[in-house]
Formats: sequence, C-alpha cells, structure tokens
Amino acid sequence: MIEVSGISIPLDHLDGTDGAELKAVRQAVLRMLRLAPDDLVSVELRKRSVDARKKQDVHLTCTARILLRGGANAERALMQKARKWRVGRQVQQVSQAPVRWQRSTSLPGDSRPIVIGAGCAGLFCALALVEAGLEPLLVERGDGSRKRTEAINAFNRTGRLDPECNIQFGLGGAGTFSDGKLSTGTKSPYHRLVLQTLVEAGAPERILWDAKPHVGSDILPTVVENVLTRITELGGEVRLRTRMTDIDVSGGHVHSVTLVSRDPVTRILREECLTASSVILACGHSARDVYQLLYERGVFLERKTFAMGVRIEHLQRDIDRAQYGPFAGHPALGAAPYKLAVHLPSGRGAFSFCMCPGGYVVAAASEEDGVVTNGMSLSNRAGSNANSGLLANVFPEDLPGNDVLAGLELQRACERKAFEQGGGGFVAPAQLVGDFLQAVPSTSAGSVTPTYPRGVSWGSIDECLPPYITDTLREAIPLMARKLRGFDAADAVLTGVETRSSSPVRVTRGKDGQSVGVAGLYPCGEGGGYAGGIMSAAADGIRCANWVIEAQA
Repeated sequence: MIEVSGISIPLDHLDGTDGAELKAVRQAVLRMLRLAPDDLVSVELRKRSVDARKKQDVHLTCTARILLRGGANAERALMQKARKWRVGRQVQQVSQAPVRWQRSTSLPGDSRPIVIGAGCAGLFCALALVEAGLEPLLVERGDGSRKRTEAINAFNRTGRLDPECNIQFGLGGAGTFSDGKLSTGTKSPYHRLVLQTLVEAGAPERILWDAKPHVGSDILPTVVENVLTRITELGGEVRLRTRMTDIDVSGGHVHSVTLVSRDPVTRILREECLTASSVILACGHSARDVYQLLYERGVFLERKTFAMGVRIEHLQRDIDRAQYGPFAGHPALGAAPYKLAVHLPSGRGAFSFCMCPGGYVVAAASEEDGVVTNGMSLSNRAGSNANSGLLANVFPEDLPGNDVLAGLELQRACERKAFEQGGGGFVAPAQLVGDFLQAVPSTSAGSVTPTYPRGVSWGSIDECLPPYITDTLREAIPLMARKLRGFDAADAVLTGVETRSSSPVRVTRGKDGQSVGVAGLYPCGEGGGYAGGIMSAAADGIRCANWVIEAQA
C-alpha cells in the first residue's frame, strides 16, 4: 500500500456534500502520481485537516492510502519513479497490518478482573479484556445513556441534582456530554483501534481521517451503549447504578471490593463483597470519594499539577472570521475551532481547553452546593456561540500543607464559592471579558448570550478563584488576542467555574501498571492521573487491560 501525504485541496473544489472530499483527493492523487484512473483499485482518506495559516488561501491538506491494480510490482515501480519527482517525499510505502486486541491464555472466569468506572477508560479496558477471552465485571455508579440523559435534562430544568448520575457520572463518563472530541496530543498504537471501534458502534466514519475528530453529544450516548452491548455479548458482566464503597488491599495486594447498589423496585440498598485479584480503577477525575477511600486504605497517592478557570464564550461567527478570513462559512469548513496557550514572565501560563465550536456551556456539578461548568457541542456544531475552558495551572506548591488531597479541597471550595456567588440553585456567576480586564463587576450581557442552562448571575468571577488564577487569566487574555483576533472582545462572556479539567491527584503506578505497593490494583485513565481526554483515556484503558492479561499469563 502507498501513502500520499500533503495533498492540497482548494475549497472551490468542494461543495460540502458527502463524497466531495474523497473525489477531490482521488483526482489530486491521479495528477500527483501521473496515474490513469484504471490504475487505482482504491483510495482511502487517512487524514484531513484545514490549513488556515494564510487567510487568503485557506485549503484542505489530506493524506490518502492507495492500492494499485498491479499490486506490489506496480507499487515498487511507482516508488522508483516518484523519487525523481518533486512530490517524492510525500509518497511512501506503508504496512497494512492493523493493531488488534490482545489474546489471553487464561481461562474465562479465572480470577475475574473487576473494572470500576464505565467512562472511556473503563469501557475500553473492559472491552479489551472481553476481546481477550476474559469475562470482566464492569461497575458504574451512574445509569445508562437514556436514564442519564433524563437525569441531566431534569437537572437543567429544575436544579435537582442526582449525585450518582449527572454529567460527571454515568455510562461513557464526562466525555459523553462534552462534544466527544477525539483530538489528542499523545501517541499510541491503540488510537486507530479506538476510532474503528467507535465507528463500528455508530460514530460517523469521518472520525477515521479528520485531524480534529469529534462525535457530538447527541450521538455519543448511543455509541457508548453499543460498546456496552458488545461487552455483554462477548461475556462481560455490567452493573450500572452500583458504587464501590470499600477495597481490601491489606498485605500489599488486592483481595476484594465492596459494592453497594439499590434495588430498582424495593429501593433497598444491597451490599456485596466480591473477591478480586485484579481491580482496574477507572473512576474518572470527579470520584472524590474514591480518592478519600484510597487514602484511608494506605494506597500511594501524590499531588499533581492541574488547572482551573472559567468558560469563555464568543459568537461563533466571530471565531470563524478570525480563523478563516473570507472563507468563513464555507460548507467544507464548518464551525472553526481554536487552541491557544501563552506563557507569562511569572512562570505561569494559561491555555484553552475542550474548545467546543458551535457549542454550549453545560452545568457539570456532581455535588450539592457546588457549581461546575464544562462545554459540549452537538454533531452539527450549529450553535451560535463558541466556548472553551480558559484555564491556568495550579501547581502542587500552590497548595497549603502536606495533605495529598488538598487539590480536591481547593476545587470544592471554588465550586462552593461559585454556587454562593450565583445565588443558589446552581446558577453560575458570569462576567464580561471587558469588565474582567478592568476588574469591575458586570451587570448584564452584551452581544453574546450565555448558554449555561441554569442561568447566570452577573458580577465578578474574582470571588470564586484564587488570585494567582484570576491574575494569570487577566494577563493572558490580551496576549491570546494577538494570536486570535477578537479573543479579548469586551462582551465575550466568562462563566465560572471550570474546576474539573483534570485530576489534582495521581494514583501512582509502576512500569507494570500496578499501584505502587499494591499488587493487582491498576490505576487507569484520567482519574488515575494518566490521561487527558477521550482518546488518551481509552488508550490507557487498553494498556491497563493488556497489563492485566500479561500478569495472568
């Protein structure tokens, strides 16, 4: 197979219809490699990105893989010719060998692995285990997609929070209701396998080649349900609305976990202690009770750098113009994303996080009396606003004392201040960027209507966050505007607080994936401190499953 990179596709060759991009890529490959149409057996789009560095020449840059009718002999002949052409460096032979699920030599039922948490890390860990021939138990404290969606919608309407089933907890984890962005800065051989699995479960095929793929929070709940169905059909067991309340790690090894669930009919709580020698902790970064439990049981934890801040909203049409210039609105481009980061002389920095084009700010609380924001987009990204986390780092040395859980308490304190600042009912505090930069409270919205579903209370976000956070953001916004015109627009909206971008705690593990000092305990994904998004968490889930398989061999 031959891979051709750096294929430039002008926008006037595209009309936004299905198949237009692949047709344009095919024609470009024929021209670049001086081939006749009959020479090509197939063309597979492998990567598609928007090159907007020159606003007067916005175009697509693509990578494709092709099969030639003449097979290996034709490939070798073409490669010899291509070395003499200007495009020679863009052409290479590649292997077709796919990454596959690992197989296990253990018998099903022998020391059944237990996976705690059914976010992206836990789902893919359980799937990798069951694909290996094992029969894992997957435990999730929240509900499945339908009931979870109902709980979130009810919370948005009424302000009545279900602490066990919300945007943080439930099948698919926090990523299910934050756009389903699949971009990642990490490298892993499992990324392609994750994408193919999601497509097989109902995600759009374009995620296989889009450089900034996303699924959309309207589609992803069905996708994760289909992944769950695959796990059960292959022999895995799933228990929803079930929470781990204890874990026995005495003597430096996992022995059992205690699970609590409520009977859906009688409403009676049921407690069960299950013997286990392999427990994968994929609880997510919001399972604060799990961190407390691990601390009390003597599991080794350490502080890590995390980030907090606010959500920032602009009109999407303004972001489109800033990114794409005169090409803004072209059907082949869609809503423009952005990614910003600045480093300040103080040694601190600020960055955008989980940017949602054409999206909405969501109410992401999981505890009473605490306001938390996040962002999401639907698959069409057709909302009027763009939003992103606007965050600054919190370093371990910023925290008082030696308590390893101090970062959790800081998060909680900021969330409670935001709740109070909003006036209760999970209303969020908000401030216009112009007022924030001048350190004066806001009294009303400008051209940007806040999308946070519980409503906002205008004032000052300084009351909700440590000064080193707000001072950093105040200094960073004008610098970010140098990179993205209009980012410092006076009537852009800041909504607080964004505290759950990552975990402030790492459950330290060794090279074999097991918790330091506790054999059989595998910290996994964002909650363990080893991932930062759907793709890296899913890949870490597969990695942890392979460690379990190897340990049982």
